[in-house]
This record gives sequence, structure tokens and C-alpha cells, in this order.
Amino acid sequence: LSSFLSYANQYTKPFNEISSVITELQNAFACAARVFNLLDESEEVTDSTYIKLDNVYGNITLKNVYFSYTEKQRLIEDFNLVVKPGMKVAIVGPTGCGKTTLINLLMRFYDVNSGEILVENKNIKDVTRMSLRDSYGMVLQDTWIKNASVKENISLGKPDASIEEIIEACKKAHCHSFIKRLPDGYDTILTDEGSLSVGQKQLLCIARIMLCLPPMLI
Repeated sequence: LSSFLSYANQYTKPFNEISSVITELQNAFACAARVFNLLDESEEVTDSTYIKLDNVYGNITLKNVYFSYTEKQRLIEDFNLVVKPGMKVAIVGPTGCGKTTLINLLMRFYDVNSGEILVENKNIKDVTRMSLRDSYGMVLQDTWIKNASVKENISLGKPDASIEEIIEACKKAHCHSFIKRLPDGYDTILTDEGSLSVGQKQLLCIARIMLCLPPMLI
């Protein structure tokens, strides 16, 4: 019986190794497909102007905006919106209705097919993307936390911020108390291994915005 089991183990071992190799190959093909898809993406159109967007207070106007990713599938049609400084506007709808697309259009990750988007009465195509995107702060459901200290994670948008400014921003975002309970406080190194809960990570993202205080918030 011992000899039989030994021979059976030797017989099945190559098959197990082959299946493991096939699994690795499938993972490699999937990763390669994503890499090549990224390489095949068209480059972002270079800014046609060097004019920077300044004196931003929060006036946004969308006029007769049309946009679709493909010609066959319509998405946003004749969309009009006026937002004044201090207003809070919620865009609500089912999955796939264009909520995220609207964010991408506002920040000019895509250009509208027709119509125009104005910020402070300036067409966003007439200003640099960098100055436009610097005017927005974003706090999304998905959190962006890098492997660095709490202090570095909060000061991403303002690297030269003092520790006093960072602490004040954290107090406004109501995350100062749990940061102080971390092993090294603001110098605690954050990792992806569950050092913080999802809610705590979201509070850190809010603290980033409180530190920079951009004129517009998404």
C-alpha cells in the first residue's frame, strides 16, 4: 500500500504542476491584455493654451452638453446645469446613467462632443487642464491611501503644509482623535493590511480637502 501511494503521488505530481503552470499562464495573459490595452490608449490631447484658470469662486455652467463614448450608444444629451458659489448639487440616477462621466467631463478627462462647460464664464477648453483640476477637490467612495505616514497621506495636495495645519484640518474632519490612538500618531505608516477601517480612510481623504480648501468640491 505504501509503495502504491508513493507511485500514485509521483504519477499525479506532474499533472498538478502542469495545472499550476496553466493557471499562472492565464493570469499572465490577463495582465498582458490590460498592459497592451493601456499602451493602445490614445494620448491626452495637449493643451492648446497656456492660460491658467484663476479667481475661481464656484460658478459652473453646462450648456447643451452632448457626450457619448461611442457613436452608437448615446449617453448625455442636451444637458444643462447652472451652479452658483455655495450651492450643493446632487446628481442622482441608476448605474450607467452618466454620473461618473459628468465628473470626468467637469475635470476634462474627456471633452464634450458638443456644447460647452464654463467655469467662471471661461470655457474649460480655453484654460490649462492643470489649473482646472487644481480648482477641484475630490472625495469619492473609493479611498486613495498610499503606503506612507498619516501625515504624508493628508498633505498630498499641500506638501509644504505644517504639522499644525495638518492637525487643524484633521480636527475639522473629525479624524484627529483616532489618529492620536495610532501607534505613532501622525507618523504611523499606513499599509493595505487593514491598519484603518474604510470609514477612517474616508475621513483622511476629507482631511486632505480641509487642508487644501479648494473652491469646488466633488
